[in-house]
Amino acid sequence: MTRAAALAAAAVAAVAVSGWLALVQVFWLPLRVAGVLVPLSVLAALVGNPLLVTLTHRLTGSRVVAVLPAVTWLAIALAATSRRPEGDLVAVGTGGLGTVTLAFLGLGVVGAALAVGRVVATPRPQASSGAQR
Repeated sequence: MTRAAALAAAAVAAVAVSGWLALVQVFWLPLRVAGVLVPLSVLAALVGNPLLVTLTHRLTGSRVVAVLPAVTWLAIALAATSRRPEGDLVAVGTGGLGTVTLAFLGLGVVGAALAVGRVVATPRPQASSGAQR
C-alpha cells in the first residue's frame, strides 16, 4: 500500500471515529440519572477530542490528517445547535441543559484546539542526509 493510500485510509477512519464520537456526545447532552443531569458528554469531549487528534498524528505522522478529527467534531457539534426544518433542536441552550451544552461546546473546542496546536507546533523530522558532520 502506498503512503498516499495509507493516509487516505487513516483520514477516512479518523473522520468516521470522530463523527461517531461527536454524534454520541451530542445525544448524551440531556443524559439524566435519577433525574439529575449528568455532563458525560462534556467529559467525553474534553478527553476524546485531544486523544483522537494526538493518536491520529502518532499513527499517521501527518499534520493534515491529525486535524481532521477536530474539524469533524466541530462541524457536527455546531450542526447540532441549529434548528432543523421541522423546528427540532438537538443541542438546546436553556436552563441547566444549556449550561451543559455550552460547557460541551466550549471545552470540546478548547481540548481540540490545544491538541491541534500541539500537533502543528511539533517540528517536522529532518530528512537524514548521507553525510555525517
